[in-house]
Amino acid sequence: MLHSTWRGYFRRVALATALGAVAAGLTAVTPLAPSAAAAGTLQQVTGFGSNPGNLAMYEYAPAKLPAGAPLVVALHGCTQSASDYHTHSGWQKFADQWGFAVVYPQTGPANNSLSCFSWFDSTKDTRGRGEAASIMQMVDTAVAQYGSDRRRIFVTGLSAGGGMTADLLADYPDVFAGGAVDSGIPAQCATTQTAASGCQYGNQNLSPKQWGDKVRNSYPGYSGPWPRVAVWQGSSDTTVAPVNGTELRDQWTDVWGIGQTASSTRNLTGGTTESIYDDGTGKPAVALFSVSGMAHGLAVNPGSGADQCGSTGTYYLNYICSSYHTAKFWGLDGRGDQGGTGSLPAPPGLTVTGTTGTGASLSWNSVSGAALYNVYRNGTKAGSATGTTYTDTGLAPGTSYSYTVAAVDSSGAVGASSAPVTATTTGTAPRCYTANNYNHVQAGRAHQSGGYTYANGSDQNMGLYNVAVTHTLRETSPGYFVIADSGC
Repeated sequence: MLHSTWRGYFRRVALATALGAVAAGLTAVTPLAPSAAAAGTLQQVTGFGSNPGNLAMYEYAPAKLPAGAPLVVALHGCTQSASDYHTHSGWQKFADQWGFAVVYPQTGPANNSLSCFSWFDSTKDTRGRGEAASIMQMVDTAVAQYGSDRRRIFVTGLSAGGGMTADLLADYPDVFAGGAVDSGIPAQCATTQTAASGCQYGNQNLSPKQWGDKVRNSYPGYSGPWPRVAVWQGSSDTTVAPVNGTELRDQWTDVWGIGQTASSTRNLTGGTTESIYDDGTGKPAVALFSVSGMAHGLAVNPGSGADQCGSTGTYYLNYICSSYHTAKFWGLDGRGDQGGTGSLPAPPGLTVTGTTGTGASLSWNSVSGAALYNVYRNGTKAGSATGTTYTDTGLAPGTSYSYTVAAVDSSGAVGASSAPVTATTTGTAPRCYTANNYNHVQAGRAHQSGGYTYANGSDQNMGLYNVAVTHTLRETSPGYFVIADSGC
């Protein structure tokens, strides 16, 4: 479901609205408290910027999220909402398990009668404009709040949210390390609402280069690195024709400068075929997941298994946990940049044995066949050890870091990653101050202009200059303050 001009769609939507209002995203969400957001709950964030696209921002982060963790942006489909997507998609499970924050942009009837993101409107889905610009403001706000790793920001979306995801990847390849388009449309397939139906239902008969040019022309002069893109498409989708999956594959393989012949193919659960397209270094750049028999929606697979997630509902279909495989494709499972192509199991017993103001010491149990072990800090390789201990140095005081370890065999193949552990260095963390906007200005932590308050250093908009609005500011360096309402 993508925009309000579809013929025949309204009959389906009327039934879905009447019978599935709760599944369509009418769950209430607690707004972000002025002083601090509660970790482990979905919260609304206000005052995240000028918001030219008239969107709402919601966010979720697990308790004690360490600095330097990844950030995922997840966009709902038509007739849905942020809370609906959070409830059904499965992203919360993996945010808790692997340690990352999730931002859920939300559109509504004021923008589109069916609450669709405007992937087909060049005034709203291009770099620096409309909804795309609002989502970038959300990213900047979340990065400041959580201290997210700007090298590991990802975006995913369903249907119209998938179409907007493709546009965002094209508009901001300098921001997003990867993306996933679920039952969506290639980047910039349509630039007007009247052209949208043609993209949904038919083959555009464009060459891979022509598709790739739509990405390259979205940010002229940019030459890479490009985001790693996963594409999910049901073979029985009558709302977004399956050819869109092929066109997305063509588009992003051409951007990467690789062919359209898969480097590897395998069968997964739920009738899913995974086709991987490697870059020049042999690392997966594009993945196409074709789900046999699946209609229009997001693939979920309720259950308690490691590779299961989500719950069924309107446009949430029980086939396979797409969020799990997408997160693995991006490396959010803690493997970071190591690839994980080897057969060695995850090292058990990873433990923090000690910390100082600038270091953390780790130990783990050995793995048979391991030549050495790679140690990853916040998903990025920190170093290697031939034994089962490692001390990481050069860290910031009073700061939490997430660590995983993977065994490497004699051929250099890296095995599965351990479960993560968190180490917090000793000493004093960056100072935080909670006050109303007026007092922040009086104390020299912020300034006011035009009736609004802005944090010194970061210039983040804190809202109206008065005593009724309260924020927590974190001083990350002398005189540089960022909004830290989610906790310090």
